[in-house]
Amino acid sequence: MSDNPGTDQPDPLDSFEEIIEAETTRDPDLAVIEAGSRTLRTQGGPPQADVPARPEDPEVDRALREVEAELATRWGETKLEPSVARIAALMDVLGEPQRSYPSIHITGTNGKTSTARMIEALLGAFELRTGRYTSPHVQSITERISLDGAPITAERFIETYQDIKPYVEMIDGQQEYRLSFFEVLTGMAYAAFADAPVDVAVVEVGMGGSWDATNVIDGDVAVVTPIDLDHTDRLGGTTAEIAGEKSGIIKQGATVILAQQPVDAAQVLLKKAVEADATVAREGLEFGVVARHVAVGGQLLTLRGLGGEYPEVYLPLHGGHQAHNAAVALAAVEAFFGVGAQRAEPLDIDTVRKAFAAVSSPGRLEVVRRSPTVVLDAAHNPAGARATAEAVREAFDFTRLIGVVGASGDKNVRGVLEAFEPIFAEVVVTQNSSHRAMDADELAAIAVEVFGDERVQVEPRLPDALEAAITLAEEEGEFAGGGVLVTGSVITVGEARLLLGKG
Repeated sequence: MSDNPGTDQPDPLDSFEEIIEAETTRDPDLAVIEAGSRTLRTQGGPPQADVPARPEDPEVDRALREVEAELATRWGETKLEPSVARIAALMDVLGEPQRSYPSIHITGTNGKTSTARMIEALLGAFELRTGRYTSPHVQSITERISLDGAPITAERFIETYQDIKPYVEMIDGQQEYRLSFFEVLTGMAYAAFADAPVDVAVVEVGMGGSWDATNVIDGDVAVVTPIDLDHTDRLGGTTAEIAGEKSGIIKQGATVILAQQPVDAAQVLLKKAVEADATVAREGLEFGVVARHVAVGGQLLTLRGLGGEYPEVYLPLHGGHQAHNAAVALAAVEAFFGVGAQRAEPLDIDTVRKAFAAVSSPGRLEVVRRSPTVVLDAAHNPAGARATAEAVREAFDFTRLIGVVGASGDKNVRGVLEAFEPIFAEVVVTQNSSHRAMDADELAAIAVEVFGDERVQVEPRLPDALEAAITLAEEEGEFAGGGVLVTGSVITVGEARLLLGKG
Protein backbone atom coordinates (compact mmCIF):
# COMPACT_ATOMS: atom_id res chain seq x y z
CA MET A 1 0.00 0.00 0.00
CA SER A 2 1.16 3.52 -0.64
CA ASP A 3 -0.20 6.33 1.48
CA ASN A 4 0.73 8.86 -1.17
CA PRO A 5 0.18 7.31 -4.60
CA GLY A 6 2.53 8.93 -7.08
CA THR A 7 0.99 11.05 -9.76
CA ASP A 8 3.33 9.48 -12.29
CA GLN A 9 1.71 6.10 -11.89
CA PRO A 10 -1.03 4.98 -14.33
CA ASP A 11 -4.52 5.55 -13.00
CA PRO A 12 -6.01 2.14 -12.11
CA LEU A 13 -9.39 3.39 -13.32
CA ASP A 14 -8.29 4.46 -16.80
CA SER A 15 -10.09 1.34 -18.01
CA PHE A 16 -12.88 1.53 -15.46
CA GLU A 17 -15.50 0.60 -18.02
CA GLU A 18 -13.72 -2.73 -18.49
CA ILE A 19 -13.25 -3.26 -14.77
CA ILE A 20 -16.91 -2.86 -13.90
CA GLU A 21 -17.90 -5.46 -16.47
CA ALA A 22 -16.04 -8.14 -14.52
CA GLU A 23 -18.32 -10.09 -12.20
CA THR A 24 -16.98 -11.45 -8.93
CA THR A 25 -17.66 -15.12 -8.24
CA ARG A 26 -16.19 -15.55 -4.76
CA ASP A 27 -17.99 -17.85 -2.39
CA PRO A 28 -20.11 -15.65 -0.08
CA ASP A 29 -19.33 -17.76 2.98
CA LEU A 30 -15.68 -16.83 2.60
CA ALA A 31 -16.61 -13.26 1.66
CA VAL A 32 -13.67 -11.89 -0.29
CA ILE A 33 -11.16 -14.70 -0.72
CA GLU A 34 -8.41 -13.58 -3.03
CA ALA A 35 -5.50 -15.55 -1.65
CA GLY A 36 -2.03 -15.45 -3.10
CA SER A 37 1.65 -15.93 -2.56
CA ARG A 38 3.99 -13.82 -0.49
CA THR A 39 7.69 -14.15 0.24
CA LEU A 40 8.60 -14.17 3.92
CA ARG A 41 10.79 -11.33 5.06
CA THR A 42 13.45 -13.74 6.28
CA GLN A 43 13.58 -15.46 2.92
CA GLY A 44 13.35 -12.64 0.44
CA GLY A 45 13.57 -9.19 1.98
CA PRO A 46 10.83 -6.94 3.32
CA PRO A 47 7.20 -7.36 2.24
CA GLN A 48 6.39 -5.73 -1.09
CA ALA A 49 2.62 -5.62 -0.63
CA ASP A 50 0.09 -5.76 2.18
CA VAL A 51 -2.50 -7.72 0.24
CA PRO A 52 -1.29 -10.63 -1.92
CA ALA A 53 -2.69 -11.47 -5.33
CA ARG A 54 -3.78 -14.88 -6.56
CA PRO A 55 -0.89 -17.35 -7.06
CA GLU A 56 0.64 -17.13 -10.51
CA ASP A 57 1.23 -20.89 -10.66
CA PRO A 58 -2.04 -22.48 -11.92
CA GLU A 59 -1.48 -25.64 -9.88
CA VAL A 60 -0.94 -23.69 -6.66
CA ASP A 61 -4.00 -21.57 -7.40
CA ARG A 62 -6.08 -24.68 -8.01
CA ALA A 63 -4.90 -26.28 -4.76
CA LEU A 64 -5.62 -23.08 -2.82
CA ARG A 65 -9.13 -22.89 -4.25
CA GLU A 66 -9.73 -26.47 -3.12
CA VAL A 67 -8.72 -25.53 0.42
CA GLU A 68 -10.96 -22.47 0.30
CA ALA A 69 -13.86 -24.62 -0.91
CA GLU A 70 -13.36 -27.11 1.93
CA LEU A 71 -13.25 -24.31 4.49
CA ALA A 72 -16.44 -22.88 3.00
CA THR A 73 -18.35 -26.04 3.95
CA ARG A 74 -17.86 -25.21 7.64
CA TRP A 75 -19.77 -22.82 9.84
CA GLY A 76 -19.06 -19.24 8.84
CA GLU A 77 -17.72 -16.66 11.27
CA THR A 78 -21.16 -15.37 12.18
CA LYS A 79 -22.49 -18.77 13.27
CA LEU A 80 -21.13 -19.56 16.71
CA GLU A 81 -21.52 -22.08 19.50
CA PRO A 82 -19.89 -20.35 22.49
CA SER A 83 -17.30 -22.88 23.58
CA VAL A 84 -13.55 -23.40 23.32
CA ALA A 85 -13.97 -27.17 23.71
CA ARG A 86 -13.43 -27.96 20.01
CA ILE A 87 -10.37 -25.76 19.51
CA ALA A 88 -8.91 -26.97 22.83
CA ALA A 89 -9.33 -30.57 21.65
CA LEU A 90 -7.61 -29.71 18.38
CA MET A 91 -4.71 -28.06 20.21
CA ASP A 92 -4.37 -31.15 22.39
CA VAL A 93 -3.97 -33.56 19.47
CA LEU A 94 -1.59 -31.12 17.74
CA GLY A 95 0.66 -31.10 20.81
CA GLU A 96 -0.35 -27.66 22.15
CA PRO A 97 1.54 -25.59 19.53
CA GLN A 98 0.17 -22.33 20.97
CA ARG A 99 2.25 -22.88 24.13
CA SER A 100 5.58 -22.92 22.31
CA TYR A 101 5.87 -19.11 22.09
CA PRO A 102 4.80 -16.08 24.17
CA SER A 103 1.86 -14.08 22.87
CA ILE A 104 0.16 -10.70 22.93
CA HIS A 105 -3.63 -11.11 22.83
CA ILE A 106 -5.84 -8.27 21.54
CA THR A 107 -9.56 -7.72 22.01
CA GLY A 108 -11.90 -4.70 21.83
CA THR A 109 -14.55 -3.36 19.48
CA ASN A 110 -12.57 -1.14 17.11
CA GLY A 111 -8.91 -0.76 16.18
CA LYS A 112 -7.79 -4.35 16.82
CA THR A 113 -6.24 -5.05 13.43
CA SER A 114 -4.45 -1.70 13.13
CA THR A 115 -3.12 -2.08 16.67
CA ALA A 116 -1.97 -5.63 15.92
CA ARG A 117 -0.10 -4.44 12.83
CA MET A 118 1.62 -1.71 14.85
CA ILE A 119 2.63 -4.17 17.58
CA GLU A 120 3.96 -6.52 14.91
CA ALA A 121 5.99 -3.73 13.30
CA LEU A 122 7.52 -2.71 16.64
CA LEU A 123 8.46 -6.26 17.59
CA GLY A 124 9.94 -6.87 14.16
CA ALA A 125 11.99 -3.69 14.38
CA PHE A 126 13.51 -5.08 17.57
CA GLU A 127 14.54 -8.16 15.58
CA LEU A 128 11.98 -10.60 16.93
CA ARG A 129 10.37 -13.09 14.56
CA THR A 130 6.64 -12.44 14.70
CA GLY A 131 3.47 -14.32 13.88
CA ARG A 132 0.28 -12.27 13.48
CA TYR A 133 -3.26 -13.61 13.33
CA THR A 134 -6.01 -11.14 12.45
CA SER A 135 -9.53 -11.20 11.01
CA PRO A 136 -11.40 -10.66 8.83
CA HIS A 137 -9.27 -10.27 5.73
CA VAL A 138 -9.64 -7.41 3.27
CA GLN A 139 -9.06 -9.44 0.08
CA SER A 140 -6.92 -12.49 0.71
CA ILE A 141 -7.49 -15.28 3.20
CA THR A 142 -3.72 -15.57 3.61
CA GLU A 143 -3.67 -12.05 5.12
CA ARG A 144 -4.96 -13.59 8.33
CA ILE A 145 -1.78 -15.56 9.06
CA SER A 146 1.43 -13.53 8.79
CA LEU A 147 5.05 -14.33 9.55
CA ASP A 148 7.58 -11.52 9.85
CA GLY A 149 5.06 -8.95 8.68
CA ALA A 150 4.02 -10.71 5.49
CA PRO A 151 1.10 -13.06 4.76
CA ILE A 152 2.23 -16.66 4.50
CA THR A 153 2.67 -17.95 0.96
CA ALA A 154 -0.16 -19.77 -0.74
CA GLU A 155 2.03 -22.88 -0.75
CA ARG A 156 2.58 -22.64 2.98
CA PHE A 157 -1.11 -21.98 3.63
CA ILE A 158 -2.02 -25.12 1.68
CA GLU A 159 0.69 -27.18 3.39
CA THR A 160 -0.41 -26.04 6.85
CA TYR A 161 -4.02 -26.94 6.10
CA GLN A 162 -3.06 -30.38 4.79
CA ASP A 163 -0.86 -30.98 7.84
CA ILE A 164 -3.64 -30.39 10.35
CA LYS A 165 -6.55 -31.71 8.23
CA PRO A 166 -6.41 -35.31 9.60
CA TYR A 167 -6.51 -33.98 13.17
CA VAL A 168 -9.35 -31.59 12.32
CA GLU A 169 -11.37 -34.50 10.92
CA MET A 170 -10.59 -36.54 14.04
CA ILE A 171 -11.98 -33.79 16.29
CA ASP A 172 -14.98 -33.31 13.97
CA GLY A 173 -15.91 -36.93 14.64
CA GLN A 174 -15.63 -36.55 18.42
CA GLN A 175 -17.56 -33.30 18.93
CA GLU A 176 -21.26 -32.45 18.74
CA TYR A 177 -20.45 -29.83 16.09
CA ARG A 178 -17.66 -29.77 13.51
CA LEU A 179 -14.90 -27.25 13.91
CA SER A 180 -15.92 -23.94 12.36
CA PHE A 181 -14.17 -21.99 9.60
CA PHE A 182 -12.61 -19.66 12.18
CA GLU A 183 -11.58 -22.49 14.49
CA VAL A 184 -9.74 -24.31 11.70
CA LEU A 185 -7.95 -21.11 10.66
CA THR A 186 -6.99 -20.47 14.28
CA GLY A 187 -5.55 -23.96 14.51
CA MET A 188 -3.63 -23.36 11.29
CA ALA A 189 -2.21 -20.09 12.61
CA TYR A 190 -1.03 -21.57 15.89
CA ALA A 191 0.53 -24.54 14.08
CA ALA A 192 2.24 -22.30 11.52
CA PHE A 193 3.67 -20.10 14.27
CA ALA A 194 5.10 -23.12 16.10
CA ASP A 195 6.53 -24.53 12.90
CA ALA A 196 8.23 -21.27 11.88
CA PRO A 197 9.07 -20.91 14.81
CA VAL A 198 8.17 -17.40 15.97
CA ASP A 199 9.56 -15.49 18.93
CA VAL A 200 6.17 -13.96 19.72
CA ALA A 201 2.61 -14.24 18.39
CA VAL A 202 0.32 -11.23 18.02
CA VAL A 203 -3.23 -12.56 18.11
CA GLU A 204 -6.49 -10.70 17.50
CA VAL A 205 -9.69 -12.26 18.80
CA GLY A 206 -12.41 -13.04 16.30
CA MET A 207 -15.29 -11.98 18.53
CA GLY A 208 -15.57 -11.36 22.27
CA GLY A 209 -12.92 -13.05 24.33
CA SER A 210 -13.87 -15.75 26.83
CA TRP A 211 -15.17 -18.27 24.32
CA ASP A 212 -13.35 -16.97 21.25
CA ALA A 213 -11.36 -19.69 19.49
CA THR A 214 -8.13 -17.74 19.96
CA ASN A 215 -8.52 -17.91 23.75
CA VAL A 216 -6.60 -21.16 24.14
CA ILE A 217 -3.48 -19.02 24.48
CA ASP A 218 -2.33 -17.42 27.72
CA GLY A 219 -1.23 -14.00 26.56
CA ASP A 220 1.67 -12.51 28.49
CA VAL A 221 0.15 -9.16 27.50
CA ALA A 222 -3.61 -8.64 27.11
CA VAL A 223 -4.64 -5.58 25.08
CA VAL A 224 -8.16 -4.14 25.15
CA THR A 225 -8.86 -1.53 22.48
CA PRO A 226 -11.91 0.77 22.89
CA ILE A 227 -15.12 -1.09 23.65
CA ASP A 228 -18.42 0.01 22.13
CA LEU A 229 -21.70 -1.57 21.11
CA ASP A 230 -21.29 -4.21 18.40
CA HIS A 231 -22.38 -7.85 18.09
CA THR A 232 -24.86 -7.05 20.88
CA ASP A 233 -26.90 -10.17 20.12
CA ARG A 234 -23.92 -12.32 21.15
CA LEU A 235 -21.87 -10.17 23.52
CA GLY A 236 -24.47 -8.17 25.44
CA GLY A 237 -26.49 -4.99 25.15
CA THR A 238 -24.26 -2.70 27.26
CA THR A 239 -20.57 -1.87 27.14
CA ALA A 240 -20.24 -3.38 30.63
CA GLU A 241 -21.68 -6.70 29.45
CA ILE A 242 -19.45 -6.66 26.37
CA ALA A 243 -16.43 -5.86 28.57
CA GLY A 244 -17.28 -8.86 30.73
CA GLU A 245 -16.99 -11.14 27.72
CA LYS A 246 -13.86 -9.48 26.38
CA SER A 247 -12.16 -9.57 29.80
CA GLY A 248 -11.87 -13.33 29.32
CA ILE A 249 -8.51 -12.87 27.61
CA ILE A 250 -6.98 -11.50 30.85
CA LYS A 251 -4.98 -14.37 32.28
CA GLN A 252 -3.33 -14.93 35.66
CA GLY A 253 -0.35 -12.64 36.19
CA ALA A 254 -0.59 -10.99 32.75
CA THR A 255 -0.02 -7.32 31.97
CA VAL A 256 -3.17 -5.59 30.75
CA ILE A 257 -3.00 -2.60 28.41
CA LEU A 258 -6.29 -0.71 28.47
CA ALA A 259 -7.22 1.86 25.84
CA GLN A 260 -9.63 4.59 26.95
CA GLN A 261 -12.91 2.90 27.86
CA PRO A 262 -16.46 3.79 28.88
CA VAL A 263 -16.61 3.97 32.68
CA ASP A 264 -18.76 0.86 33.10
CA ALA A 265 -16.51 -1.16 30.80
CA ALA A 266 -13.37 0.03 32.59
CA GLN A 267 -14.80 -1.04 35.94
CA VAL A 268 -15.47 -4.57 34.66
CA LEU A 269 -12.02 -4.88 33.11
CA LEU A 270 -10.23 -3.59 36.21
CA LYS A 271 -12.17 -5.97 38.44
CA LYS A 272 -11.14 -8.91 36.25
CA ALA A 273 -7.52 -7.73 36.32
CA VAL A 274 -7.55 -7.67 40.12
CA GLU A 275 -9.03 -11.18 40.24
CA ALA A 276 -6.26 -12.40 37.89
CA ASP A 277 -3.52 -10.59 39.84
CA ALA A 278 -2.68 -8.81 36.58
CA THR A 279 -0.74 -5.57 36.20
CA VAL A 280 -2.75 -2.81 34.53
CA ALA A 281 -1.61 0.17 32.43
CA ARG A 282 -4.35 2.62 31.42
CA GLU A 283 -4.35 5.06 28.54
CA GLY A 284 -4.50 8.60 29.87
CA LEU A 285 -2.79 7.61 33.12
CA GLU A 286 0.21 5.32 32.66
CA PHE A 287 0.57 6.00 28.92
CA GLY A 288 -1.04 8.01 26.15
CA VAL A 289 -0.83 10.54 23.33
CA VAL A 290 0.97 13.72 24.45
CA ALA A 291 0.69 15.60 21.16
CA ARG A 292 -0.11 15.02 17.53
CA HIS A 293 0.04 17.12 14.38
CA VAL A 294 -1.31 16.41 10.92
CA ALA A 295 1.53 15.63 8.51
CA VAL A 296 1.74 14.73 4.83
CA GLY A 297 0.37 11.21 4.50
CA GLY A 298 -0.28 10.79 8.21
CA GLN A 299 0.59 12.46 11.50
CA LEU A 300 3.51 13.33 13.78
CA LEU A 301 3.13 12.11 17.35
CA THR A 302 4.64 12.49 20.76
CA LEU A 303 3.73 9.39 22.76
CA ARG A 304 4.13 8.78 26.47
CA GLY A 305 4.98 5.17 27.12
CA LEU A 306 5.55 3.17 30.26
CA GLY A 307 9.22 4.15 30.15
CA GLY A 308 9.00 7.81 29.18
CA GLU A 309 8.26 10.05 26.21
CA TYR A 310 8.83 9.20 22.56
CA PRO A 311 8.86 12.45 20.52
CA GLU A 312 8.66 12.99 16.76
CA VAL A 313 7.12 9.64 15.86
CA TYR A 314 5.76 9.69 12.31
CA LEU A 315 2.72 7.49 11.71
CA PRO A 316 1.59 7.14 8.06
CA LEU A 317 -2.06 6.63 9.04
CA HIS A 318 -4.80 9.23 9.40
CA GLY A 319 -7.00 10.07 12.37
CA GLY A 320 -6.87 10.59 16.09
CA HIS A 321 -8.05 7.02 16.60
CA GLN A 322 -4.89 5.73 14.94
CA ALA A 323 -2.75 7.89 17.24
CA HIS A 324 -4.46 6.26 20.22
CA ASN A 325 -3.93 2.84 18.64
CA ALA A 326 -0.24 3.71 18.36
CA ALA A 327 -0.05 4.61 22.06
CA VAL A 328 -1.69 1.31 22.96
CA ALA A 329 0.64 -0.65 20.67
CA LEU A 330 3.72 1.02 22.10
CA ALA A 331 2.64 0.32 25.68
CA ALA A 332 1.93 -3.32 24.79
CA VAL A 333 5.41 -3.80 23.35
CA GLU A 334 7.00 -2.00 26.29
CA ALA A 335 5.11 -4.33 28.63
CA PHE A 336 6.26 -7.35 26.63
CA PHE A 337 9.88 -6.22 27.07
CA GLY A 338 9.34 -5.47 30.77
CA VAL A 339 9.58 -1.68 30.49
CA GLY A 340 8.07 -0.11 33.59
CA ALA A 341 8.47 -3.34 35.54
CA GLN A 342 11.82 -5.11 35.20
CA ARG A 343 13.49 -2.14 33.47
CA ALA A 344 13.02 1.60 33.75
CA GLU A 345 14.59 2.89 30.53
CA PRO A 346 12.38 3.35 27.45
CA LEU A 347 12.75 1.48 24.18
CA ASP A 348 15.27 2.78 21.67
CA ILE A 349 13.62 5.84 20.14
CA ASP A 350 15.15 5.45 16.67
CA THR A 351 13.91 1.87 16.44
CA VAL A 352 10.44 2.94 17.55
CA ARG A 353 10.37 5.72 14.95
CA LYS A 354 11.53 3.37 12.20
CA ALA A 355 8.83 0.83 13.10
CA PHE A 356 5.93 3.26 13.18
CA ALA A 357 7.03 4.94 9.94
CA ALA A 358 6.70 1.58 8.18
CA VAL A 359 3.20 0.75 9.46
CA SER A 360 0.34 0.24 7.02
CA SER A 361 -3.24 -0.86 7.47
CA PRO A 362 -5.06 -1.73 4.22
CA GLY A 363 -8.67 -0.66 4.06
CA ARG A 364 -8.29 1.86 6.88
CA LEU A 365 -8.56 5.34 5.34
CA GLU A 366 -6.55 3.99 2.43
CA VAL A 367 -6.23 6.21 -0.64
CA VAL A 368 -6.50 4.08 -3.78
CA ARG A 369 -7.04 6.68 -6.47
CA ARG A 370 -6.56 10.38 -7.20
CA SER A 371 -8.60 12.82 -9.36
CA PRO A 372 -11.01 12.33 -7.78
CA THR A 373 -9.58 10.93 -4.58
CA VAL A 374 -11.10 7.59 -3.59
CA VAL A 375 -10.62 6.47 0.02
CA LEU A 376 -11.50 3.06 1.48
CA ASP A 377 -12.37 2.55 5.14
CA ALA A 378 -13.76 -0.57 6.77
CA ALA A 379 -15.87 1.20 9.44
CA HIS A 380 -18.90 -0.99 10.12
CA ASN A 381 -20.32 0.22 13.44
CA PRO A 382 -21.28 3.69 14.73
CA ALA A 383 -18.18 4.18 16.86
CA GLY A 384 -15.89 3.27 13.99
CA ALA A 385 -17.87 5.48 11.60
CA ARG A 386 -17.63 8.46 13.94
CA ALA A 387 -13.85 8.01 14.20
CA THR A 388 -13.56 7.75 10.41
CA ALA A 389 -15.73 10.83 9.82
CA GLU A 390 -13.60 12.86 12.21
CA ALA A 391 -10.39 11.65 10.57
CA VAL A 392 -11.70 12.54 7.10
CA ARG A 393 -12.49 16.08 8.24
CA GLU A 394 -9.00 16.44 9.67
CA ALA A 395 -6.88 14.80 6.97
CA PHE A 396 -8.67 15.67 3.70
CA ASP A 397 -9.85 18.97 2.22
CA PHE A 398 -12.88 17.63 0.39
CA THR A 399 -15.33 20.26 -0.77
CA ARG A 400 -17.76 17.55 -1.86
CA LEU A 401 -17.55 14.00 -0.54
CA ILE A 402 -19.66 11.18 -1.96
CA GLY A 403 -20.22 8.09 0.15
CA VAL A 404 -20.49 4.54 -1.14
CA VAL A 405 -22.00 2.39 1.60
CA GLY A 406 -22.56 -1.36 1.57
CA ALA A 407 -23.28 -2.92 4.95
CA SER A 408 -24.04 -6.24 6.57
CA GLY A 409 -27.59 -6.86 7.66
CA ASP A 410 -26.67 -7.61 11.27
CA LYS A 411 -25.08 -4.20 11.91
CA ASN A 412 -26.44 -0.90 13.31
CA VAL A 413 -26.68 0.58 9.83
CA ARG A 414 -28.68 3.62 10.91
CA GLY A 415 -25.99 4.55 13.43
CA VAL A 416 -23.30 4.23 10.75
CA LEU A 417 -25.25 6.41 8.29
CA GLU A 418 -25.96 9.03 10.95
CA ALA A 419 -22.24 9.25 11.73
CA PHE A 420 -21.44 9.93 8.07
CA GLU A 421 -24.38 12.22 7.28
CA PRO A 422 -22.56 15.47 8.18
CA ILE A 423 -19.65 14.76 5.81
CA PHE A 424 -21.44 13.15 2.82
CA ALA A 425 -22.92 15.49 0.23
CA GLU A 426 -24.64 12.44 -1.28
CA VAL A 427 -24.56 8.72 -0.62
CA VAL A 428 -24.70 5.82 -3.07
CA VAL A 429 -26.02 2.73 -1.34
CA THR A 430 -25.06 -0.69 -2.65
CA GLN A 431 -24.41 -4.25 -1.53
CA ASN A 432 -21.44 -6.60 -1.63
CA SER A 433 -21.41 -10.25 -2.71
CA SER A 434 -21.70 -11.72 0.80
CA HIS A 435 -24.84 -13.56 1.83
CA ARG A 436 -24.75 -11.31 4.93
CA ALA A 437 -25.07 -8.13 2.88
CA MET A 438 -28.08 -5.90 3.55
CA ASP A 439 -30.30 -5.57 0.48
CA ALA A 440 -29.57 -2.30 -1.30
CA ASP A 441 -33.22 -1.25 -1.31
CA GLU A 442 -33.55 -1.95 2.40
CA LEU A 443 -30.40 0.07 3.05
CA ALA A 444 -31.71 2.85 0.82
CA ALA A 445 -34.93 3.12 2.86
CA ILE A 446 -32.87 3.79 6.00
CA ALA A 447 -30.56 6.16 4.13
CA VAL A 448 -33.50 8.24 2.89
CA GLU A 449 -34.67 8.68 6.49
CA VAL A 450 -31.21 9.92 7.46
CA PHE A 451 -30.15 11.91 4.36
CA GLY A 452 -33.41 12.77 2.61
CA ASP A 453 -34.52 11.41 -0.76
CA GLU A 454 -32.52 13.85 -2.92
CA ARG A 455 -29.17 12.85 -1.40
CA VAL A 456 -29.56 9.08 -1.86
CA GLN A 457 -28.82 7.04 -4.99
CA VAL A 458 -29.29 3.27 -5.21
CA GLU A 459 -26.91 1.05 -7.22
CA PRO A 460 -27.25 -2.61 -6.16
CA ARG A 461 -24.06 -3.63 -8.01
CA LEU A 462 -20.89 -2.37 -6.37
CA PRO A 463 -19.12 -1.63 -9.71
CA ASP A 464 -22.06 0.58 -10.72
CA ALA A 465 -22.03 2.26 -7.31
CA LEU A 466 -18.33 3.11 -7.63
CA GLU A 467 -18.82 4.50 -11.12
CA ALA A 468 -21.81 6.57 -10.00
CA ALA A 469 -19.95 7.99 -6.99
CA ILE A 470 -16.87 8.89 -9.04
CA THR A 471 -19.10 10.62 -11.60
CA LEU A 472 -20.78 12.63 -8.83
CA ALA A 473 -17.42 13.58 -7.34
CA GLU A 474 -16.12 14.67 -10.74
CA GLU A 475 -18.93 17.21 -11.00
CA GLU A 476 -16.70 19.41 -8.84
CA GLY A 477 -14.27 19.66 -11.74
CA GLU A 478 -10.75 18.35 -12.26
CA PHE A 479 -9.08 20.78 -9.85
CA ALA A 480 -11.79 20.94 -7.20
CA GLY A 481 -12.03 18.96 -4.00
CA GLY A 482 -14.40 16.15 -4.89
CA GLY A 483 -13.83 12.75 -3.31
CA VAL A 484 -15.35 9.33 -2.66
CA LEU A 485 -15.34 7.33 0.59
CA VAL A 486 -16.20 3.62 0.30
CA THR A 487 -17.23 2.18 3.65
CA GLY A 488 -19.73 0.16 5.69
CA SER A 489 -18.09 -3.28 5.67
CA VAL A 490 -14.71 -4.95 5.37
CA ILE A 491 -16.20 -7.04 2.58
CA THR A 492 -17.39 -3.99 0.64
CA VAL A 493 -13.96 -2.40 1.01
CA GLY A 494 -12.19 -5.58 -0.10
CA GLU A 495 -14.32 -5.93 -3.22
CA ALA A 496 -13.95 -2.22 -4.03
CA ARG A 497 -10.19 -2.56 -3.60
CA LEU A 498 -10.13 -5.24 -6.29
CA LEU A 499 -12.32 -3.24 -8.66
CA LEU A 500 -10.12 -0.20 -8.18
CA GLY A 501 -7.02 -2.07 -9.22
CA LYS A 502 -5.49 -2.94 -5.83
CA GLY A 503 -4.53 -6.61 -5.59
